[in-house]
Amino acid sequence: MDAKHSRWLFWGPTLIWASTWHVILFQLDSGVPALNSVAWRFGLAALMLAGLARARCESLAFGWRAHALMAVDGVIQYSGNYLGVYEAEARVPSGLVAVLFCLMVFGNALLARFVFKQRSSPRFLLATAGGVAGVALVFWPEIASSGARPAAGLGMAIGLGAVAAACVGNMLTLTLTRRGLPLVPVLAWCMGYGSVFLVGLAAVNGQGLHFALTPAYVGSLLYLAAAGSVLAFVLYFKLAQAQGPARAALTSVIIPVLALVVSALLEGWQPTPLAVVGMGLSLASVYVATRP
Repeated sequence: MDAKHSRWLFWGPTLIWASTWHVILFQLDSGVPALNSVAWRFGLAALMLAGLARARCESLAFGWRAHALMAVDGVIQYSGNYLGVYEAEARVPSGLVAVLFCLMVFGNALLARFVFKQRSSPRFLLATAGGVAGVALVFWPEIASSGARPAAGLGMAIGLGAVAAACVGNMLTLTLTRRGLPLVPVLAWCMGYGSVFLVGLAAVNGQGLHFALTPAYVGSLLYLAAAGSVLAFVLYFKLAQAQGPARAALTSVIIPVLALVVSALLEGWQPTPLAVVGMGLSLASVYVATRP
């Protein structure tokens, strides 16, 4: 794979997911429960991916063993992971959750070593640790204040659970594609199963199904489904297939930094000197980690 293609696979999902932090605000302000919004997002994305698979003449028909694994993947990756993020941010600052998700690099590296026999170099792991430290500096004021929250411990545990779910989901998707199953149909089924699970959960817990027919909600939903789910996950998993899940997870180190740049432009966030140092450390660390 040439360097230009690799950069596109890395920066494509990174830039998209950095922008989704701001777009999700339109979902949260709509009054629609997060459980419903996540279900609509991945349900719509599943339909888009199914249409894309058909256009590419890729079959959506798989055996029951593949469907069982895709169902597990969907519930873990597109239900547990995303619900965990929302529940964690209800108890601890979002900055702390961002730092926790930087640890996904190490989770992916560990699982890739045991599942796929892929090793990460000491330089890569050391540089990644520097990137995580940089993100921690960026969000240090939020992190320092998290101890005053009565449910901080539970929020941390839920956040780490969401990170673990993301790592396991990554391995399951890559396991399916390594068996020869095409990526786009696999993602269509996984997101579809995740959406169905969330709809069922909303019905069981009495929350019901809600939707907001407003331009802000519908527009943000379309963006999160088409760009934040279909395009970003396809590019991300192609990157993971080409360079390994640990390198692909480096996106989680850059995303919080870029998200704050978006926040500064659109929401008036004012960077502190410590945040500027942290951003520089994160970007420099990722540069070192991705050098040949």
